[in-house]
Amino acid sequence: MPHLRFNFRLVAFTLSAFLGSSFSAVNADVRLPSVFSDHMVLQQQLPIRVWGWADQGESVDVRFAGSSATATPNESGRWQVELPPMDANATAQTLVVKGNNTVEVKDVLIGEVWLCSGQSNMEWTVARSSNAEQEIAAANFPLIRQIAIPKTPEFLPRNDVPAQWRVCSPETAGSFTACGYFMARNLHQELNVPIGLLNSPWGGTRVEPWTPPVGFERVDALQDIYRSIIGRTPGTDAYNEKLTAHITATADWIENAKQAQAAGELLTANPAYPTELTPFKSHQDPTMLFNGMIHPILGFPIRGAIWYQGESNHGEGMLYLEKKKALIGGWRELWQQGDFPFYFVQIAPYQYGNEDPEILARFWEAQAAVAQQVPNTGMVVINDIATIGNIHPPGKQEVGRRLALLALKNDYGRKDLVAVSPEMESLEVLDGRLRVLFKNTGGGLKTRDGKSPTHFEIIGPGSAGFQTATAQIDGDAVILSSDKVKEPVAFRFAWHKTAEPNLCGGTGLPVGAVRGGELPDFVSTLPIGDEYQVVYDLDLSKLGPNIQYDTDNSDSVTSFDRVGYLLELVTNSGEQRTVFVSMNAFTNDVTKIGIPTISSGAHFQCSVDSLDVFTNVDGITTGSGIATGNLEFWPNNYNATNAANVKGASSQTYDFGDAPSNPVDGYGSMQVHNHATKQTLFAINKWRAGVKADIGIGNSSGETHDWTFTSNADTYASKRLRVYVRTK
Repeated sequence: MPHLRFNFRLVAFTLSAFLGSSFSAVNADVRLPSVFSDHMVLQQQLPIRVWGWADQGESVDVRFAGSSATATPNESGRWQVELPPMDANATAQTLVVKGNNTVEVKDVLIGEVWLCSGQSNMEWTVARSSNAEQEIAAANFPLIRQIAIPKTPEFLPRNDVPAQWRVCSPETAGSFTACGYFMARNLHQELNVPIGLLNSPWGGTRVEPWTPPVGFERVDALQDIYRSIIGRTPGTDAYNEKLTAHITATADWIENAKQAQAAGELLTANPAYPTELTPFKSHQDPTMLFNGMIHPILGFPIRGAIWYQGESNHGEGMLYLEKKKALIGGWRELWQQGDFPFYFVQIAPYQYGNEDPEILARFWEAQAAVAQQVPNTGMVVINDIATIGNIHPPGKQEVGRRLALLALKNDYGRKDLVAVSPEMESLEVLDGRLRVLFKNTGGGLKTRDGKSPTHFEIIGPGSAGFQTATAQIDGDAVILSSDKVKEPVAFRFAWHKTAEPNLCGGTGLPVGAVRGGELPDFVSTLPIGDEYQVVYDLDLSKLGPNIQYDTDNSDSVTSFDRVGYLLELVTNSGEQRTVFVSMNAFTNDVTKIGIPTISSGAHFQCSVDSLDVFTNVDGITTGSGIATGNLEFWPNNYNATNAANVKGASSQTYDFGDAPSNPVDGYGSMQVHNHATKQTLFAINKWRAGVKADIGIGNSSGETHDWTFTSNADTYASKRLRVYVRTK
């Protein structure tokens, strides 16, 4: 790993303030960052860390509540002192800082301070929340204060931003972060102490811009991001090496340019400035919001942080766990306050357009893993208060209450509280049933509506994938069964982007998405059973002009009413991609259901009835009895023209509505589609080419959607096609 010439863990406290409103050495006045301003709340029971800027060598005296300390600015003008810890105090006091001038910070309270950050659901204000008018009118809580950090992206750490503390009142509360305010209100009413909120979110942002370099440095999975950061940061070896090479190349070019000019010769263009050295500019780039919106308050004593973010990273699955480790670990390391509490909100169910419904479920799983793997963290589940058509559930009151529960139990000694949602503790496989045991149930499981638990699914051999389960509550456990799953081995719960399950603990906290058990081999779950028999089995590595099946049972088939195709692919990187499609028979000639070679005489461009689709490939619409299937089976060449007028097909792109052409013994197409979803379910084209045949499941990327011209058969380590019939 490239060596840093300066330490990112220390740069947060030592970098000279050359940006924006930062200190300049020509200004002799003592100055404090905006986080130390009138109406602020200081964290009780922790050393009171105060810092600012003044002339180098100037003596700075800090006094507060009978305590004092003196500091001398360093070479960059920065000074810092620590005053003794104090207990909560709602009496307004004054912080006095004296150097060549005197600064007074008035109406200072001692209480509990929480950092509030994330994206739009944390930025969401009280004025935009449910019952806003009544909430604002009742917001007479002068001991609750907020400082809102302005949206400030920076490539290098910024030492200060223009901001001010505001006292909560009906005139100001509407602009407070709703999650933070409702948490603060609960804490204030329970603890009877002042509450301060450091409000620093930005809607639509990813987690990466909030993360400091040292956070990425500590996580192996994120070294590419870390290298990108240090590679463009002045002072690092990586930056200097790349810049030196560019300077040398530019100097050589200048010398060559002079010679070419003197000789009247042509000259090549000068070397382009390396993009790897270009500073980040977008507020979505790594570290940009940490530098501009967290660094200005970094080190201000806090009790902990609350976080509501993830919608902008929700497609990343378990990678998000690694990024949250970087964020939390980086903040904690730089704050120099140990593993302070970090509580976060699991994002709500939401439609997310036509996106695969399991993507969000896998993200929920990653969020839950953060709470399970990162010490002193906790997660709030909100699948019971979502708004499926609105990514911003307006009922932030309950979100704030649940965040407050975590703090009250873990940080304020209310050990009797149940603050977390029930979580799976174990899974037991019974005879034809599953028993899922939960912990943290708060006196036993129940449902919000008094009905049976919803959104449970189970799977087992021959079950045709996951099937809806009948669920019965048994104390702290749920018993699962289904007539369609004779031998269940695994389950999943709320495993859909719009899932709003009714299961909760005794205190009403909802159960979050979870899955358990060992998933069976995908093929073993398919609804093939004894009623289907294999007609053809072919190792597709043997494709060529003449198709010779490894198994050919066509002579034993008399009559059949359904045809099925099982395509199993393993990529060279080891990814398994499988699809099984079955349909009502489109011919009664068993010799024409295999690969449609010219010798077989097979040629079908038709719709198929009652299409069933099962796959482990994301993005493909699965289901039974689909009425919009169609085939393109022929040995011919073909073009993109939609001569058959297949609904929704293009006449410019090879897709699910192409036209066969001469020669008959040509390119060849064996494709099954769902034209309603504009999806190719599977394709085997150009089999005559062998290792350069076209093979794929789902839509191909690029200029064609049906794998035409991809010549990709050699990208699979193994590939197998089986053709089935259901005999009458």
